[in-house]
Amino acid sequence: MNKFKLPDTLVISSFILLLVIVLTWIIPAGEYVREIVENRSIVVPGSYQVVQPSPQNIFSFFIAPVKGFISAAEVIAFIFFVGGAFGMVNATGAIDAGLEKLVNLTVRNPAYKWVIIPVLILAFSFCGGSFGMSEEILVFVLITIPLAQALGYDTITGVAIPFVGAGVGFAGAFLNPFTVGVAQGIAQVPLFSGIRYRLLVWAVFSILAIAYILWYIYRQDVSRENSLLYSVETATPLEKKVREYPLTVNRIIVLILFLLTIFILAWGVTTQGWYITEIAGLFLALGIFSSLIGGLSLSQTTNSFVDGAKDMMTACLIVGFCKGILIVATEGKIIDTILFQITQTVESLPAVISVQAMFWFQAILNFFVPSGSGQAALTMPIMAPLSDLLGISRQTAVLAFQMGDGLNNLIIPTSGVTMGVLSIAKIPYEIWLRWIMPLMVALFLGAMFFLFIAVQIGWS
Repeated sequence: MNKFKLPDTLVISSFILLLVIVLTWIIPAGEYVREIVENRSIVVPGSYQVVQPSPQNIFSFFIAPVKGFISAAEVIAFIFFVGGAFGMVNATGAIDAGLEKLVNLTVRNPAYKWVIIPVLILAFSFCGGSFGMSEEILVFVLITIPLAQALGYDTITGVAIPFVGAGVGFAGAFLNPFTVGVAQGIAQVPLFSGIRYRLLVWAVFSILAIAYILWYIYRQDVSRENSLLYSVETATPLEKKVREYPLTVNRIIVLILFLLTIFILAWGVTTQGWYITEIAGLFLALGIFSSLIGGLSLSQTTNSFVDGAKDMMTACLIVGFCKGILIVATEGKIIDTILFQITQTVESLPAVISVQAMFWFQAILNFFVPSGSGQAALTMPIMAPLSDLLGISRQTAVLAFQMGDGLNNLIIPTSGVTMGVLSIAKIPYEIWLRWIMPLMVALFLGAMFFLFIAVQIGWS
């Protein structure tokens, strides 16, 4: 008997786009008044009003992906250029040589992988919690997937190390300027205050992620058939081998240059306000210098860049489609109505229950607004004064926002990063959901527990 199989990611995105078009005919149109504060569009509380309906027609189904591609041009250019840059780095053989040494180390000392993998996950979680690593994950899965495969594990493992690591860090962020910083600024809470409690949340989320990924690795050690991708014809995670390359001086220099690039990336994002344009340029520079150091010819350099960019084509299409879905919801004027209706419901609940409703509301809205800073700008002007009425501290309201926004990023099909990562790894969406759902249940229960405690202790 054949198991049920979800269609391709692009087909799923198309169905979601069609559903949102239908919703613009069902959900009443409405808008909040917005004002510009420090170059950021902020919702004015109490300003919601019903407006002229703007249902989207079937023609929107065909033009929305194009609009999405144009709107997401910066992100798509980032993916293409970073993919091309990694194509150049990979062509030098430095990464394969480094992976081979790392794999040989774990073969001689199998216990080492139980240290190396948790350290990598923790490092990505720290990046997510400190400077909001998100789109950058598309860079690192190009490294961790072959690493996992070389160690004998599937591509789910390779994706989970950076994606889940950074994702739980993002959700339990203690310094993330794109979520905590923006939300606290709008809520008029001292910037990055409450860091001790957030560090506790971050630590627990990170431990849960590490434990779950290591458990999955252990199951694959017991039997390769425990891999959820074992019988998937389009994925051959256990057969791919790292090519044998000697770790020459030139390749060592390329690896050092790569590590230096990571440090420059962290410095630029945290202190210089870098975003994807600067990051893409940084990795393009890495690719060019790596090809020079690695002794590639001009034709090898250009061919490897094109091949690397070509591998990102599906991911770029997914990003464009997802952005198109959000454009339809925005032009159909249904996002503010959803926001208004849910806040009306939350307002009538007791504090210990309403804080959970606020959390789930943020998680649901994240489906339509997967941007952390965008969701903060949309919801916090409403949630901050609402929390005052409910006897909940604004600090706790910010925590409900960041966890609701962050955790769902790991599974929502409207996130270009999520679907892009799965596309790069060729992991079917339904298999990813099967794999991550037990962890998601644990993380959501943990989030609800931390919000309950925050209300009980009057955290502020």
